Amino acid sequence: MTDDRPASTVEPATGALPPAPVTPHHAAPRGWLDRLGLAGRGALIGAAEIVPGVSGGTIALIVGVYETLIRSAGHLVRAAVGLVLVALRRRDRATVRHHAREVRWDAVLPIGIGMLAAVVVGAALLEPVLEEYPVQARALFAGLIVASLVVPARMVGGRWTIREVGVGLLAAAAAFFLTSIPPAADQQPTALVVFGAAAVAVCALVLPGISGSFLLLTLGLYEPTLGAVNDRDLGYLGVFVLGAIFGLSVFVAGLQWLLEHRHRITLVVMTGLMAGSLRALWPWQDDDRSLQAPGESLGAVVGLFVLGLVIVLGLVLVEDRIQARAAERDPAEPQHRAEEGPDA
Repeated sequence: MTDDRPASTVEPATGALPPAPVTPHHAAPRGWLDRLGLAGRGALIGAAEIVPGVSGGTIALIVGVYETLIRSAGHLVRAAVGLVLVALRRRDRATVRHHAREVRWDAVLPIGIGMLAAVVVGAALLEPVLEEYPVQARALFAGLIVASLVVPARMVGGRWTIREVGVGLLAAAAAFFLTSIPPAADQQPTALVVFGAAAVAVCALVLPGISGSFLLLTLGLYEPTLGAVNDRDLGYLGVFVLGAIFGLSVFVAGLQWLLEHRHRITLVVMTGLMAGSLRALWPWQDDDRSLQAPGESLGAVVGLFVLGLVIVLGLVLVEDRIQARAAERDPAEPQHRAEEGPDA
């Protein structure tokens, strides 16, 4: 008995990977309402990335666009690398055109627009809330993440093996350790530091359970980056975007391969990372991230935690309903479904 799907084969006619049989993949948007819905999903992802401890990748999983984004990002990176190789006369343009066509532009563009708008608006709105009500904010976000655990766990499907439980626990321990590292003091970073921090933080954007904002906070670059967004510091933001592109080009291809060839165990690791990251969202902690006993605003904390649970479970139910309606509308479209268990 094996735990993962067999490796996908390559079609000789086009060199394209065939669709993974268990990959959540949205039907093509059919009108402005569908595109508006995708933009709304992007806004949720972008808003999550502003909040330390909440992963945009987690929200992408909840709203059902995670693997669509990963697949598209992988093809986009390959197309960009291909353009460089074309300039060096080491690759023909046909390969570049193939990967460019494989990008789900009809989904990626609305999601990207929604993310960008949410980052700009959320940076202005969330900053004072996080500063004035940190305990209550962490309680709400903890509820969001606890309920979110159902998403990758359900996508794994079937009963977990002992090895998978062990791998999940190791991933949880790694995330717990990472989120216990005291934050660095805010600094005036050099362009090289900004570039490197962006390359690391963007990996968290596509990896559920690890928050890009939290990593920036650990590196002492959260406040400077948030300030750059609010002040429209184009120089800082330009270097940050270049670093993010570099990080994606290095990281996303590996993650895409794992989702294609080691789908089940990859989702187990994601579930563990999300569980371990809850340490960052314990409501009562000091500035050095030392955990403290429950104290002030206990009633409000419990209420906000439950609200977070309800919000995510509501999103999951809505997403399931959307997928069901899409299946009824066009049964040929690939739909979101979990693996039924380990392959025999």
